[in-house]
Amino acid sequence: MSNIINQLNIPVQCKKYGLELWQCPQFLFLVLGLITIVATVLSYLIGAIYINSPELVALVVLIITAFLLIISFVITQSFQKLAEASRMKSEFINIVSHQLRSPLTNIKWTFEVLTSEDFKVPEEKQEEYFINVKENIARMIELVDDLLVVSKIEEGIFSVVKKEISLDDLIRTLISRYKVFAESSHIDLIFRSGNNASDVFADPSMLKLVVENLIDNAIRYTKGGGKVEIKTEKQDKKVVVSVADSGVGIPEEEQKYIFQKFFRAENVLKQRTKGSGLGLYVCKTIILKSGGKIWFESKEGKGATFYFSLPT
Repeated sequence: MSNIINQLNIPVQCKKYGLELWQCPQFLFLVLGLITIVATVLSYLIGAIYINSPELVALVVLIITAFLLIISFVITQSFQKLAEASRMKSEFINIVSHQLRSPLTNIKWTFEVLTSEDFKVPEEKQEEYFINVKENIARMIELVDDLLVVSKIEEGIFSVVKKEISLDDLIRTLISRYKVFAESSHIDLIFRSGNNASDVFADPSMLKLVVENLIDNAIRYTKGGGKVEIKTEKQDKKVVVSVADSGVGIPEEEQKYIFQKFFRAENVLKQRTKGSGLGLYVCKTIILKSGGKIWFESKEGKGATFYFSLPT
């Protein structure tokens, strides 16, 4: 009920899209509704004058009203989609600019310290500074990789080159890479392999991107310590992978948007968790292109589990 009331609150909806009142889809729908009412009344009055049969007048009025309502709905939906796309692009630009600015600033600051003549960094500390630079460069590379995949998807030139690969080996390699990140966040990173049969047909580089995104999200959205558990399980002619965390979870009313491009849940934005809103969109596209499925289960405040399956 609160969602319906919120939808009818035109000023709130206009603010959400960052639009003036006269540009807002909800306001447009209201105006078109008033036009439809006026047109219906006029149709009835004119029909009553020129048509003798009341039944025919009613039929004409109903046809005109239905036509106007359909046109109003289509126009409003089109404007709403445009407004939503505009809002998400603006949000995406803000996210990406922040995601690039932060590591670039860290790298710049690190090199300024290392090359400063006024401040000499002890040799035992220099390695720590270079590790910081390496981590920030990796963050930027991940973002650029996601952007490149999205660009290929949008242009219709995205493709996968399948071959048989060991999913267990891939996951173990990535876990070793994320171990330091998990430990620094006080998170236990656990891998459980099932049935010792996890060879799948997929594009190795694309599958790596999927697993990276899911593990990275699970660690990033688990605040104040916790656990991230990755499992593989053989089921008939497919392998199912699950990545479960004990993090913030996904609000129920926002779960239907989770695989949309640029989307980020409200509770994540409030906690200022870093992310571009592209990872899960990329994951879904890659898995579907590979002949698999991807889905999730989540409750807000109780974590989330993302699953994907691939043919063996």
